Amino acid sequence: MSANYAATATDMVKRFGDTLAVAGVSLAVPAGSIYGILGPNGAGKTTTIRMLLGIIDPDSGSRALLGRERPLEAAHEVGYLPEERGLYPAMACEEAIAFMGALRGLPIKEGRARAIELLHGRGLGDWIGKPIRTLSKGMAQTVQLLGTIVHEPKLIVLDEPFSGLDAINQAKLEELIRAEAAAGATVIFSTHVIAHAERLCERVAIIAAGKVAFDGAVDEARGRLRPIVHLRTRAEDGPWRSALPADARLVGREWRFELPQGGPEPLLRALLDGGAGIETLSIERPGLHDAFVAIAGEAAARKMDDPVEVAA
Repeated sequence: MSANYAATATDMVKRFGDTLAVAGVSLAVPAGSIYGILGPNGAGKTTTIRMLLGIIDPDSGSRALLGRERPLEAAHEVGYLPEERGLYPAMACEEAIAFMGALRGLPIKEGRARAIELLHGRGLGDWIGKPIRTLSKGMAQTVQLLGTIVHEPKLIVLDEPFSGLDAINQAKLEELIRAEAAAGATVIFSTHVIAHAERLCERVAIIAAGKVAFDGAVDEARGRLRPIVHLRTRAEDGPWRSALPADARLVGREWRFELPQGGPEPLLRALLDGGAGIETLSIERPGLHDAFVAIAGEAAARKMDDPVEVAA
């Protein structure tokens, strides 16, 4: 695998009995990037991640992780937060974090010191010594996340990390992801909440029905759609109407349509010359949600919008 990539997969396939969970997934995660795997529940995101990490093997296809064709050889350089959370309830917070680091080869004494530093650094010093069982679900999830990064991994893999967090803790997690990437780590996270990927990611893979429908830069995905024009005029009709595309829609008093291929200048000239009397004109770049709908389809997008449980 090229040193420019932290993880790659080529035509990975995985079946569970008669169920085809992953149907030939290929992707490439640039080293040092924040990379999102987007898709609705059941799309194959978790199975793809587990194959990348070597937790399960593909039935066919190949993958490489941090330069190793056997992913488990890189386990000590990986921090992994699975979708299923789990901590020993009697453990104190700093002990739980240190224990997770020890599983990745970090000496327990050093792990304790780093755990205390991590907690203090996030204003959570009063959590030191608290048993996990006394924490809310959201607080416990934060502890498990710190345990995921305590050994300072080169690659951080987070499976649906925002699920169950309230808005404040989601924002804190986004901040942590950016900080880890700025420090040189590669971050891969799966999510069915497109807004998180749009704010954080440089590149995304869109997975639907076990297949990668798109793998590339966020701007490239959004660039598949033309910008949307929002136009309000004083005149209701006139020669300027011929400048609008045939599929232009009138919503209230506002016209909405894709920006014509010629760009905004010819459109603006035709509106002025035709006596439209422009009140407002704005051009809106399509968002990642719009791109997702165009790439994966409306049915997959509707599944992405399913509500999830929120914890304090």
